[in-house]
Amino acid sequence: MEKFAPMRDKIEKINNFNLLIAAAGQGTRCGGGLPKQYRMLAGKPLLRHTIDAFIGFPGLQQIKVIIDPAHEELFLGTIKGLKNIDFVAGSDSRRNSVKNGVNSFSNLKDSDILLIHDAARPMVRKDDIQTLIDALNDNEAATLAAPVTDTVKYENRKESVTRDDLYALQTPQGFHYGTIKKAHASADPQTEYTDDTGLVSALGIPVKLVQGHRGNFKITTEDDFEMAEKLMARQEETRTGMGFDVHAFADTPATTVMLCGVAVPHNRPLAGHSDADVGLHAITDAILGSIAAGDIGQHFPPSNDKYKNMDSAIFLRRAV
Repeated sequence: MEKFAPMRDKIEKINNFNLLIAAAGQGTRCGGGLPKQYRMLAGKPLLRHTIDAFIGFPGLQQIKVIIDPAHEELFLGTIKGLKNIDFVAGSDSRRNSVKNGVNSFSNLKDSDILLIHDAARPMVRKDDIQTLIDALNDNEAATLAAPVTDTVKYENRKESVTRDDLYALQTPQGFHYGTIKKAHASADPQTEYTDDTGLVSALGIPVKLVQGHRGNFKITTEDDFEMAEKLMARQEETRTGMGFDVHAFADTPATTVMLCGVAVPHNRPLAGHSDADVGLHAITDAILGSIAAGDIGQHFPPSNDKYKNMDSAIFLRRAV
């Protein structure tokens, strides 16, 4: 394999690419009663975190997920609210499952880019994804990888393994579509391949190593789940906002006054350009303040007649 491609600080150009996520495993080593890709992690299924890492990425054309057909209901629940995500039936091994997934992209040209990613790596960084895609401008195959820093030793042998030129391969791994399709079609059925770069290397095609971050580890054991929970908790950001609003009672007669979207019986309304719902105005102000986006008067000024007598719930929905 070829040495590292350098990390890049910014996107130089947008390359279109397609994504295949391998999620057909049983994930039994983690326990928990569910396949690990469907276990909850920081409030969402693990697989959803992995998909979300790519959603909205510049150049992404389509996503397909390889699943066990018996898990279809779990999968559909996981992608609820997302569009244009297809699933492919897995097979009796990871290699054959990925082969099914690769062959399902029948609309791709040989030069198109296909990324293959493990469902159990939800913390891949967007800058690493971009660097990998960029590397495929000049290479037929590339993979994220991290240098091995721990001492590596065989059991029951005196000598340790030298760490020089030793790398832990990660995913996503990227390929020109024609290359990975040919690699799967030509693979020796008697040979054990632990990932897709092994199949490509068997064809004599170099695989470019692209430096990734160690946080992109594969969740395999219960300890991995605990570590991922802690790392994701550190990435969360807590914000607060304060909302405040005052409307005087109008002198005109009425039967109700609006308060937090509820028509409360009263003989005088509140004066205001909209429906003068002070409760919803204060909540809207608080939400806008929490994201440093000004206040309700900036977004819905009383000088604009289109907001006259408007339901304040509309303001709140727009702020959210």
